[in-house]
Amino acid sequence: MGTTHCVLSYTEAQINDEGEAPHISIFEIPQVIAQGEIKAQPLLPSFLFLPGEHDVPEGSLAVPWDREIDCTVGEFARQRGAEIPNRLVSSSKSWLCNSSIDRTKPILPWESPSETRRVSPVEASGHLLKHLREAWNYEMASEDPDARLEDQEIYLTVPASFDAVARELTIKAAESAGLSNMTLLEEPQAAFYAWIESQKNWRKIVKAGESILVCDIGGGTTDLSLIQVAEEDGGLVLRRVAVGNHILLGGDNMDLTLAYSIQAKLAKNGTRLDAWQFRGLVHSCRAAKEELLNNHDRKEEPISILGRGSSLIKSTIRTELTRAEIESVLLDGFIPMCGSNDYPREKSKVGIREMGLPYESDPAISRHLASFLGQQTGSVDKDTEVPYPSSVLFNGGVMKSDLMKQRILNVLNKWSGAEKEMRELPSCDLDLSVARGAAYYGHARRGRGFRIRGGTAHSYYIGIESSMPSVPGIPAPMKALCIVPFGQEEGTELDIRQREFGLVVGGPVKFHLFASNLRKKEEAGEVIEDWSGEIEEITTMETELACTGGEKSGNVIPVWLQIKLTEIGTLELWCVSSEDESRRWKLEFNLRERDEKEE
Repeated sequence: MGTTHCVLSYTEAQINDEGEAPHISIFEIPQVIAQGEIKAQPLLPSFLFLPGEHDVPEGSLAVPWDREIDCTVGEFARQRGAEIPNRLVSSSKSWLCNSSIDRTKPILPWESPSETRRVSPVEASGHLLKHLREAWNYEMASEDPDARLEDQEIYLTVPASFDAVARELTIKAAESAGLSNMTLLEEPQAAFYAWIESQKNWRKIVKAGESILVCDIGGGTTDLSLIQVAEEDGGLVLRRVAVGNHILLGGDNMDLTLAYSIQAKLAKNGTRLDAWQFRGLVHSCRAAKEELLNNHDRKEEPISILGRGSSLIKSTIRTELTRAEIESVLLDGFIPMCGSNDYPREKSKVGIREMGLPYESDPAISRHLASFLGQQTGSVDKDTEVPYPSSVLFNGGVMKSDLMKQRILNVLNKWSGAEKEMRELPSCDLDLSVARGAAYYGHARRGRGFRIRGGTAHSYYIGIESSMPSVPGIPAPMKALCIVPFGQEEGTELDIRQREFGLVVGGPVKFHLFASNLRKKEEAGEVIEDWSGEIEEITTMETELACTGGEKSGNVIPVWLQIKLTEIGTLELWCVSSEDESRRWKLEFNLRERDEKEE
């Protein structure tokens, strides 16, 4: 489920008679491509169109499995929604990780009129997954109920930088679509699995001691990961050793920038666009950008913007996006040549700002890349814990452009200072690689393929209030207790019995969950007092734990902690009474957390 497209791949769970893993196939997804027209395509655009009463003819959105449907996803949703942007939900995946809003409330389409039909980011994502389930069941399980998608072993990919709350919301969206038997997989790892599957002799391409950068720039996010090659028992092993911060920067930002560029060009000719027209222009710029980047022989692409007059045809505004504009606006704006110590630039913040997606203030992907490599690899010295990458694997729709890839390679080569140039690992189809890699991962989990050693992409901590005398005007300092070390494998349990903690029951309390992708040395149970910006709070949970032993409100119960990492990558924290282990309290993080901090 991508920000721009969804793809569904599949393979038989069993090996064939020759002992070979079955072929990985791409499911052609039936979808509405025009009013009353259905066509199966490998890509399902991640757009949800919520039409008004007169926006489409009655029955024109019907699909074979649902003749009464009142909304649509996919190709037609994208096309018609570009004409009526107030009815279009896009980038729902990006909204899932926006902690400043309630992602379970109907807020999309964002900034649409109050009378417009709206859905939550979770609900919008659920619509996409529901379409995949129903389309699959119609095509593949009509005569075989055992082949229904909800009964299969499912791997759902998410950005590596998704935190615990965003992952939990993804699961919630899948459950709303009728899917529950699933495992989450990081998208950069899935892309790397696709490379392994496509390169039968991959062990001859990489060698022990190297590290590989996975640079995934998609429609909504930039995802960076490092995979290290090591030797163990005479063979090569792969470890995912670093994951970048969640960078809300990708094709959506580029579309917006191009739209501003076109708007300025129109303004010079005396044509001004209102907010409604500008939103339509953004979607038109995306389509034009994709055409120009994917077709090297094209020099320009026409753009049409609906007018606001009584005669829409006569008032339609027409212009074009040129290849020269693509190169100047996108290359220099998003991937400027910069130094290895040139990190993202913080802009001064205005006191009051519009709510919306928290896009990065610095759009230069190359500076975010410099920050990631600087934090994770240190110097280029041989003795660094994670060596500077010698190879890069590109993924994501933005990386279809040879211009974009070459600029990033030029930047990396400038930084490395190595005599040998950075090697680009051959990517399979950039639209399909994540889905294909997820299917391969299913075989790897069964011991029929090579598995990357990864575990959690962050270290996780729970806030512990210090025990100290009260000081007027100064709250008790908070310490961070490591509950999940970096790289902890999913499906495992950890007990922290070496220390006893006090759990407040019978009254309102708040729990703070922290994370870090920089600190990788702590073990479960270690307490951190000073983290100097290396640990950040990702969510809080406000709750009241029940008194089960007749205690008074606000009593403190001595407990030890048990941590469970489920197979779907979610975190359960159990507080177990030290005096009676049958008394246990499970902490589930509030999905409706607010971006508010205590004074």
